[in-house]
Order: sequence, then structure tokens, then C-alpha cells
Amino acid sequence: MSKAGTVVILAAGQGTRMKSALPKVLHEICGKPMIAWVIDQALSLDPERIVVVVGHGAEQVRQRVEEGPGSDRITCVVQEPQNGTGHALQVAAPLVADEDGVIVVLYGDMPVLGPWSLQGLLAARDSAGETGMAMLTAYPESAHGFGRIDRNDDGSFKAIVEHKDASPEQLELGEINLGVYVFPAGQLLAALPRLSSDNAQGEYYLTDVPQMLAESGAEVATVVLEDLDEAIGVNNIAQLAEARWALQVRILEEHMENGVSIEDPASAYIDADVVIGQGTRILPCTVIRAGVRIGDRCEVGPFTHLRKGTVLEDRSEVGNFTESKNSQIGSGTKAKHLSYLGDAVLGAGVNVGAGTIFANYDGIHKHTTHVGDGAFIGSGTTIVGPNEIGARATTGANSVITSTSSVGEDEVWAGVPARRFEGSASVAQRKISHEESKS
Repeated sequence: MSKAGTVVILAAGQGTRMKSALPKVLHEICGKPMIAWVIDQALSLDPERIVVVVGHGAEQVRQRVEEGPGSDRITCVVQEPQNGTGHALQVAAPLVADEDGVIVVLYGDMPVLGPWSLQGLLAARDSAGETGMAMLTAYPESAHGFGRIDRNDDGSFKAIVEHKDASPEQLELGEINLGVYVFPAGQLLAALPRLSSDNAQGEYYLTDVPQMLAESGAEVATVVLEDLDEAIGVNNIAQLAEARWALQVRILEEHMENGVSIEDPASAYIDADVVIGQGTRILPCTVIRAGVRIGDRCEVGPFTHLRKGTVLEDRSEVGNFTESKNSQIGSGTKAKHLSYLGDAVLGAGVNVGAGTIFANYDGIHKHTTHVGDGAFIGSGTTIVGPNEIGARATTGANSVITSTSSVGEDEVWAGVPARRFEGSASVAQRKISHEESKS
């Protein structure tokens, strides 16, 4: 199968139906912007270069793509004004003028398209001969708004007719164009200067190129996309939600195939690029954001929120209404109820009591707290960062450990503000219980 020399991603549209100041392709789905999903599609073809055609919010889009994966292969080019898909390729043409292989065209608002479908499209292009091309089509329940595939009597490709230019008979056609193409570079570059804007929208249509190639005798192969979820194009917030769910299902299925138990997939929200080890259980109503790593045989949930920078080592447990941000939870450590773990580094075998707060923010800066192996954090404890809690130390219920405290190994602290209790841990714990009973 031939290799994609260049992938061109069309991402210049304003997306007015999104009703948002944010460029359409930067709206996030499962932890990363739409354009990042499409760049992943492009990278799956291992191209020599990727050209992203930008327009609305060009600098914002450029910044995001240049700081992400594959940036060493990406070049952005500005389409201004945005005068159609054909015009977008005309703008990109100088960057691919030396291409002698194939050029793949993708869209920045089609995040669900799978790399396996693109591999199939490349294979179809190879079968179409040296001058042939291939394109994706589909048969949706409603073809409204899509360009239709018009065919000759023998079933061969004839033309793509845009919805606004279609006759009543052509509007009855059920096969639609998805706008994803593999062109032989020479034929595409030769056809682009011949495009005309003599149509209902006064734009230069890339859809005219397949007709030009067919009329020249080249084969235009069509590959029908069976999974219509892959064809979702995002033009409004409702379609953004559709795409999110389709990608979420894909993410959940991949984790389950890798040995992760997800008790209720319908209420598990797991972003892309989350690592979860085998034997881990994800309980209902759990949110796990991008940048989280979870080890083997852990338990997360129900009603847990794990944010970026959270690391759960093997056999750790984070439970009901507990939130963690930029924290490391050691092996066998448990934080099961109503706690906030902010910028915390917890050793192995730590018990975090219900209602514990790691107060990491002083209004200006975030501060880290370290808790040693085997420490016991009593229910309702507030630990003001930065702080150090020694190994096997204990804090009494409802204590406030101020940032000026220094809780050593095996020590017991309690009170508001907390103070150290003398003697062994068992004696100190009895003193705490006695004083609490008097209050």
C-alpha cells in the first residue's frame, strides 16, 4: 500500500453554528481539541508532512497544533478569505508542489474518523491505478445538506453534486460525499487552477476535482463508510456531544479490552491519554481527566474526580466524592470519602480519613504536602501546605495542621491549630479521645 506523502487538514472554518468565540476545531472532546484528534488520524498514515489550513482564530489554532504531537511535520497556512474547499487546497498547493506521491485530505471537524478507515481508503487508491483517486462515501438516514454521489448507468462515479446545486432528482440520491479524499498529487495539482466559482455559493469546490479526473479517464474509487459514527462532522454543540460519546465509547472499550473493569460505562467519563492498569475497577459516576495514570488493581469511585497530574500506584483506592489534582497516591493508600487531595504526595499504606482537605492554595501559589508511609490522617483533618507528615504519624479528627507544623515520624498531632502529643502513639490517641469527650 502506498504511503501518504502529504496530509492536508482543512481547519479554517469559523463554525458560526457553535455560537462560541473559540475556533471550532479547538473545542475539546475527551480531553483534547478536535484538531488534535484529526492530527492523530494524519499521523496514523505516517506522512512526511502535514499541512493545516487555518483561517478563523488562525494564531490560536497554530499554537495548539505546534505544541502537540507531530509538530515537527506540521506546517500551517492561512486561508483568507475562506472561499471554499477548493480554494483551501489552492492555498496549500505551494507547500506540496514537489509532492510526487499521494495527498490525503482530511477535515478538522471530523474527529471520530478511524485510522483503519483511512488505511482502507489508501488501499482503494492503490487499486485505482496510477492516476486514480479514492474517496469516502456513506448512506446516512438523512442526506440533507450533503453533496450527493451521482453515478453513470454502469454504476461508475460521475460527479459530486453539492446540495444547493442539486436538482430534485439528484436530491433523492442516498449516497453522500464525506469530503475525505486520496488524490494522486500530480493530478490534483494540475486540476486546482481549473476550478471555477460558478455555483450557488460562489466558492471554489474541491468536489469538482473528482469529476475532472473521471472525465479524463481516471478511476474514482469510492469506499462506503459502514460506521456512521465515524462520519460525524461537528458544526454545532449537539454534534460535539455526539462526537464525544462516540469517542468515549471507543476509549472505554479499549480500557476494558486491556483488563480494566468499568462497572457502568454509561456513567464513566474517561479522557484520552489516560493510563489504567489491569485489574483496576472503575465504579459508577467517575470522571478521569487527561494526564492521569492509574496502576494495577486499584479502585476508583463511585463519584470520584481525578484531574491532571494524578498518579495512583498499584492497589490504591480513591472513593466517594474524592477529588485529586496533581497528586501521587502511594501503593495501598486509601482516600475513600469526601476528600480533596491537592498537590499531595502520599506514601504507601496511608489512610486518609473522611473529609480530609489538603489546603494547597494560599491565594497566589500552590504548595505541596508530603505524607510518609503508613501515616493515619484522621477524619476532617485540614493540612495547610506546604507541609510534611512523617511516616506512621497520626492526626486527630478535625485537626488543622498549619504550614508551620512539622509532624515527625510516629508522632500524633491534634487540635485547632494542631499540637504534638507526647508519648507513644497509643497513649497519645487515648489522650485525644479523652479531650474530645470533654468538649
